[in-house]
This record gives sequence, structure tokens and C-alpha cells, in this order.
Amino acid sequence: MTENPESQHCGVVAIVGAPNAGKSTLVNALVGQKVAITSPKAQTTRTRVMGVAIEGDTQMVLVDTPGIFAPKRRLDRAMVQAAWGGAQGADLIALVVDGKAGLGAKMEPIVSALAARPEKKWLILNKVDIAIKEKLLVHTQRLYERLDIAETFFVSAATGDGLPELKTAFAKAMPEGPWHFPEDQVSDATDRMLAAEITREQLYHQLHAELPYAAAVDTEKYSEREDGSVEIHQQILVGRSSQRAIVLGKGGQRLKEIGSKARAELASLLGVKVHLYLHVKVKEDWEDDRFIYRDIGLDWVE
Repeated sequence: MTENPESQHCGVVAIVGAPNAGKSTLVNALVGQKVAITSPKAQTTRTRVMGVAIEGDTQMVLVDTPGIFAPKRRLDRAMVQAAWGGAQGADLIALVVDGKAGLGAKMEPIVSALAARPEKKWLILNKVDIAIKEKLLVHTQRLYERLDIAETFFVSAATGDGLPELKTAFAKAMPEGPWHFPEDQVSDATDRMLAAEITREQLYHQLHAELPYAAAVDTEKYSEREDGSVEIHQQILVGRSSQRAIVLGKGGQRLKEIGSKARAELASLLGVKVHLYLHVKVKEDWEDDRFIYRDIGLDWVE
């Protein structure tokens, strides 16, 4: 940590945008290690995740929020509420736009809501490595006409292009004040929550379009053994028996592969040996279970 606490700066940056804009990839890249799971599947991030980045004597608390979209179900409403809740009181809001996909109808509710918010707003055009440059300028101009945007950055979270400049700019925009977290802490997520997210990420990576969006991972037990290793028991919740068969795979091989990959990543992130036990449960109404919402870090909404 910086030697003189009186010279410290610290602030909160809310990262908002539509699903699949690359918010989690951006946060992970700025922090320097994984704090939020990623996948090509939209709406991967469900809860508010804080990543902690440091630049010189400045600590930035990056709030990775669920993608904002038109909610249709209770789970959707809880995710959108978590997204806007993560932006509450931030020192600045960074609107991340998929430079390749552009604006479109899905951006309309976000832009309308942002226009009424008092926080300072920055625009981050992401995925510039695969976007058409002329269209980036069109997107930027359209947003300038709707929002009071203080700064604009063109980046690629995937390749790192433009990220050093963005991180430096974030740091310069943070107010004076003591750091909120110890120097070696990169997230506010508990190890228990991280374990569930890593397994859910493997579900998305290995099942792709086969598994519907409606699946959850609940960490039932998380304990440390005498030898320092960690024992984790999780249940994967799905809505139908046919989905359970997909997750299990032939002879249970798919579930074994999911467990193997999740175990290896958790061992790397936690720095200890991990004993991971998974089972799949059919629970048709899991999206209406208050306790599941609590366990995955979402508020219950009517």
C-alpha cells in the first residue's frame, strides 16, 4: 500500500451496459485477475461483483453489474435491480457498449435511465478490435446526443488495447480518501460465492446452447480440512429432468468434466487443493425460492 495514507485516493466506478457488452472481461482485465465469470452467453453475470484495482496511490472499486435488459421473470427483475443498485452512489458510471453489435433496441432503456441519473458518465466502446471503425463514430455521436458524457474511450477488453490509458484515467478521476480494501484484496466476493460462480461458468462453457439460461449453482457446504485443503459440496439446480440428463451426460461424463475443470480453476484461484462434489437436482420452481436468491447474492423482488 502507498506509504502515505494522506495521499491516497479511492472511489467507485459502476460498470453498466447491455448483456454481452464485455463488462466482466473488462473488470477482470483492469483488476489483473479473474473476479467475475465470463462466457459468450448473454446474462452470465447475475449479481453485483466488486473488483478492486490499484494504480499508484489510487484504489478503484469496480462494480461489475448484470447486463441491463427488459426483465420478463422474477430472476430478470432481480438482476436488473442489482445492476442499477450497483450504480447507486458511484463516483462515475462507465457505460460499456459493444462496438461491434452497436446500439439497437436493447440499449434504449439503459440510455433513457442513464439520462436521468446525476452521476458523472463515461462512455467505453469495447471490442474495437472486431468493430467497424466508422460505425464506432456513429455510435458515439448518437450517444453524445442523448447523454452528458464526460469522457470516451475505445478499448478491447479481450486484447488489452486501450486499457492502460483507461485505468490511468479512472485513477485520476477518483476522489481523495483512504482505501476501502486491503492492498492484497481483489474482490468482495466470498470464497463460497466464488466457488459457485466458477462451477456455473463451466456449465456455460461446456454446455453452450444445450443448457438453458435457467440453471443455478448452490454451494451447500464449504469447509477447510485439517490438511489445509478445501471441501466443497454443490448442487446444480435445473428446471426439468431433461436438463438434468444434459448436465450429467452419458454415464455421468459431462458432470465429471465440469467438476474437473471447476476444481482445477478453484485450486488455482484459492491456492490450495480442492475437493469438489457436484450433484444435479431438478427443482422446477427454483426461480421462486427466496433462499436460492439469498445464496446467489440477489435481493428478492416481487
